[in-house]
Amino acid sequence: MIKYFNLIKKVNVRVWYFSNRFRFKSIGKKSFINSPLKITPLCISLGENVRVFKNCRIEGVFSYNNVNFNPSIIVGNNVSVQQNLHLTCANSIVIGKNTAIASNVTITDIHHQYENIKIPIESQDILVQQVKIGENCKIYNNSVILPGCKIGNHVTIGANSVVAIEVPDYCVVVGAPAKIVKRYNFESKSWQKTNADGTFLKL
Repeated sequence: MIKYFNLIKKVNVRVWYFSNRFRFKSIGKKSFINSPLKITPLCISLGENVRVFKNCRIEGVFSYNNVNFNPSIIVGNNVSVQQNLHLTCANSIVIGKNTAIASNVTITDIHHQYENIKIPIESQDILVQQVKIGENCKIYNNSVILPGCKIGNHVTIGANSVVAIEVPDYCVVVGAPAKIVKRYNFESKSWQKTNADGTFLKL
């Protein structure tokens, strides 16, 4: 029975790949998006062996309030994304290889302005800033990655975090707003607690 279901999975991945390979900007081998709610394939580049689970929204915004944008969504090799990803992009979002994203995560490079109190927030112009997530990262459930974030390699984002900062390589980040709480010390070859700015605490 297990072999049968594994065979069905392989067939589904192949069917999806051959059905979609010319719709996307590019798709690597063995990549698969399962039952998306909404996607805009023309601005999406998937590496090899990218797996995205059900009910994702991966949307490039090409125009808003009569302003045109050129969105680019790039996902590296071996990225895995659990259910209910909400990703909106009007500029550039890059997710590095081997990064794992848990369920109910939001990633956006779009900020809705609110300064004019006579116009509904949703009707005001948007500001956009690039988002970059490094390689070998883990982003846990219900986290929000906001415009302008640059997250380094091998970074852990704790559950329910709201990230609006630049995060160096080899850090643990938690909270809303998110702060660095731990970083790898190459001198001691160990993970050590830090201040919010990533400075090691004195032992």
